[in-house]
This record gives sequence, C-alpha cells and structure tokens, in this order.
Amino acid sequence: MNLRESLEKMKECSRRFTLVDDEIVNEVLLTLADLLEENVEKIVEENAKDLGKMSKSDSLYDRVLLDEERVRGMAESVREVAGYDSPVGVELESRELENGLELKKVSVPFGVVGAIFEARPNVLVDTFVLCFKSKNCCVMKGGSQAEHSNEVLKALIVEAIEKEYADLMHAVLLLKNDRELVAELLKMHGLVDLVVPRGSQKLIDFVRGTATVPVIETGRGVCHTYVDESADVKMAGEIVHNAKTSRPGVCNALDTLIIHRSRLDDLPAICKALEADEVKIYADVPAFKALVTEHHEHFLFKAGEDSFGQEYMSLKMSVKVVENLDEAIEHVNLYGSGHSEAIISEDQQSAEKFMNMVDAAAVYWNASTRFTDGAVFGLGAELGISTQKLHARGPMGIKELTSYKWLVRGEGQIR
Repeated sequence: MNLRESLEKMKECSRRFTLVDDEIVNEVLLTLADLLEENVEKIVEENAKDLGKMSKSDSLYDRVLLDEERVRGMAESVREVAGYDSPVGVELESRELENGLELKKVSVPFGVVGAIFEARPNVLVDTFVLCFKSKNCCVMKGGSQAEHSNEVLKALIVEAIEKEYADLMHAVLLLKNDRELVAELLKMHGLVDLVVPRGSQKLIDFVRGTATVPVIETGRGVCHTYVDESADVKMAGEIVHNAKTSRPGVCNALDTLIIHRSRLDDLPAICKALEADEVKIYADVPAFKALVTEHHEHFLFKAGEDSFGQEYMSLKMSVKVVENLDEAIEHVNLYGSGHSEAIISEDQQSAEKFMNMVDAAAVYWNASTRFTDGAVFGLGAELGISTQKLHARGPMGIKELTSYKWLVRGEGQIR
C-alpha cells in the first residue's frame, strides 16, 4: 500500500473516529500504558541499539536515551492523559438568533495530524496518545537516531489498538526514514489536516518550505534570562544554574544570560555554580572583564557575532550586558525564538513591563524557563511547544489538537 492509499484509509478512519465512545479510547490508552511497563526490558534493549550508534558527548544522546525510569514515566503520562475529560464535543459557545435558529459552537478533532520529529522516541508515544485522546488519526515520522526505539514503541501502540478496538487500526502510521516520503506527506492536501514539525531549525525550515498543508512550528528554543537591577543574587544564581544545567539538551534550557550593567559585580557569584558543571560561557566585553579574574579560563571565552540567538543544546551559554530594561527586552525580541523567556527582579513594574513586551509563548518572573512543558503545565504531555501565534501557542496538549464547528438547528427557516 502506498502513502496515498494509507492516508485515504486514515482519512476515512478519522471520520468514523468521532463516533467512537470515549471509554474505548481510554481503554486503548490504559492498555498501552500496561504494555509499556510490561516491555521495559525490550524497549531499553532496542534503545541501546540506537545509543550504540552515537557518542555520549553528542547533544542528542540524552534525548534518545530511554532507561527504565523514563519508560515508566511514559506509561504514567499515558495513564494521566487517559484520565482527562475528552476535549471533543465540548460546547464552547451557544446562542439563539431572532429567527429562532439555535447555534452551538463545539470542539471537533482536526482529523489527520502529521508529526515529524527528531531524536526523542518518547515523542512518538506522546504524539499518539494526544492524538488518540482527541480522536485524531496520526501519521508520524521519527528521526533515524531513534529508529529501533520508534519501531518497538509503534508495535506496542498497534498491539494496544488490536486488543481493544481493531476498527481503529488505521488511526496510526509510522513512516520509514525516507526524505522523499516525508516531502510527499507534506503535499497531501485534503488528506492531511495539520503537520507539526518538532526538532531542529533545519527540519522546521524544510517542513515550512515544502508543505502545502497547514503547519504549526514547534521545538526550537532560544531562551534568555534577564537579571534586572533589583534582582536577588541568590535567586538569580539558582535559577540560572537550573535553567542551564538541569537538562541542557532540551528546548526550554537557558541559552543567554542578560544582566543589567549595575549588577556586573554580582556576575561571578551568579555564574559560580556553572563552573562546577563545566558550562562554557561566551561573554561580551564587559561580562568577560567581570568574570575573567574569578572564572576558570577553560570555561570562559569572548563572545562572537554568532554567540547570541543560538540554541546551544549543550553545556554552553552566552552572557550579554545591557544598560537598562528596555535594552534587555529589545535583545530578547531580536534574538529569541518565541519560546520561553524570564526576568529575575524584585521590582513589580519592571517585571510586568518585561512580561507584557516580550514576545514569547511563555514568559516567567522569578522562575526557571525549564517549566515550559506540557506535563508540568498540567496537560499530561505535549505534541510540542508552539512558537507561533495562529491556533496554538506554547505547550500543545489535547485541547490544542481540536478545532471547532458550528451546529445550527432550525425549524424550516430560510434566508
């Protein structure tokens, strides 16, 4: 069966899916959660094959890694989503017109959702679970880095569907690692309702430049934290350390520290804990001068033109000194990717100005950018972090995987 034929069956399945009882949907998801836990060893074994092709120093290594803890965490996330109310058929608005027509605006699935992602195999499970819970069919393309992991996870998804409701077998499809096949998918107007790329800027650019179907961009995060002139030094050091080192290879990790010039003397203290984790700092001229006497030379470098606006995805970051709050906001809006930004400040007026004027999906006051995550936000999981403004912005959970339509009831009215 070629791709078009598969998608035609998937499109037909998506129309029937709206009539499937919510209890059946939840049973499939709970069965999948059980299968994940029952097959932990097998999943870890297949994942080891993928890791064996990579260097541990590769920034993607941690993203590909599946150990027992992560697999059990995936299962728990699946159960959490299963426990949520269905986002489909929710009445969003209602009114009655003067002519007696009754209007209801209700949530509906998109239909067929395409997801193209790199590295992290857990994204395959997240994508399926979110799409299935919102009664969308999903066609997925994972990265070659996690090929063995993706195959074993997809097999468990198929097994769960077969056990509970085989009529939905066409609700999921995993594409092979074939760039031409992906390009074909992106042009399936009428069969694919939405495509979400999740990965590098190169991947996003390819999808955006090739697709004739609607696209929601997710994934790339160039994240800043601004230490304002009123910031608490201890708090700043803890937030910066967490945002940079807790998991440096993810999209909500810190890339650039911005600091008010009046706080330059505090910069060594703020960056002190970073040295123990061997974080390489690329500092502009004033920041370099403030750090050079206290920071180890092996981890301190002068910033270049490409040091800002870069998603490092590793134990690297840049430091920028600004004269005032307005300059900090300007720098963030110029170099940020619209993902997650933060201000550390004890001044409410400055914090609110930063939060209102910075253009990003999530803006924090006195907190780490690492919180931008579907599970942390109470969404159970996420299809990705949308960095655009149309339809969805920020973590995309089950509600963001629905559209709506108007249901109009009459008694013979004509216009």
